[in-house]
Amino acid sequence: MTEFTVNPTRSDPYKNFKFRIKWDGKYVAGLSKMSALKRTTEVIKHREGGDPNTSRKSPGRTEYEAITLERGITHDLEFEKWANKVWNYGAGLGLEVSLKDFRKDIVIEVYNEAGQPVIAYNVFRCWVSEYQALPDFDANANAVAIQTIKIENEGWERDKSVTEQSEPSYD
Repeated sequence: MTEFTVNPTRSDPYKNFKFRIKWDGKYVAGLSKMSALKRTTEVIKHREGGDPNTSRKSPGRTEYEAITLERGITHDLEFEKWANKVWNYGAGLGLEVSLKDFRKDIVIEVYNEAGQPVIAYNVFRCWVSEYQALPDFDANANAVAIQTIKIENEGWERDKSVTEQSEPSYD
């Protein structure tokens, strides 16, 4: 079992604004928001024949929730290209879905305030189930136009090779 290194001088939790997502060996441009990485295991209740007043609980099937990524609209086509592998309207009969490579493994990296990687997760067999190319537009608003994809996955694990580092000190 691999041990995590610990920075004994850090008492503050990591912030939620320093993160990056990578697929196909490249970082996703302009990413501004990601939903939680979450799994849920069903609870199976059962009773023993000799004890009808109480129930026992056992773990059942585990489900991994979809991950939603948001970013400001740019000329980068990575969201659209990946979404089109699942359904590409107008590609021709039988060519709408790319069964060969519509699934990707992705990497989620968390950084400390100094920009050092401190936590990483590998997420497996991902594919795009929802794609929002354009947001609602409002001529009276003053906001960034956001593009969104929802990624289904079949599980994830922490990358134990990414460990906590000594943080820089400025004396």
